[in-house]
Amino acid sequence: MDKQMHRSSTEAALRRYKEGLGAFTNKLPEVAKQFQAFTEVCFQEGALSKKEKQLIALGISLATQDEYCTIYHTKGCLDQGATEQEILETCGVAAAFAGGAAMSQAVTLVQECMSELATKH
Repeated sequence: MDKQMHRSSTEAALRRYKEGLGAFTNKLPEVAKQFQAFTEVCFQEGALSKKEKQLIALGISLATQDEYCTIYHTKGCLDQGATEQEILETCGVAAAFAGGAAMSQAVTLVQECMSELATKH
């Protein structure tokens, strides 16, 4: 698959997520507001850097086979300056923990996301 097709699929998935979040927020604004506030605090700089937190989130996303979170947190890793090597090592740790399911996402979805999204950084 060429880079343009991958880019549009990743961007489309991110757009679908944002649209779904917007619809959910319209229906349950207080729940969405509280969830967003909670996650913002969780991802703030602290003893762990924002980059480290995104790498952890990526590993958990892979281990739980959550495609949207995998895309979202691969982007988060790139946005926080994670290198390809750091992202791939995170994928390796997730695969060691979650086995083949995590590895299958790492060798496909994460690499596609890095390829598509890295051109924007």
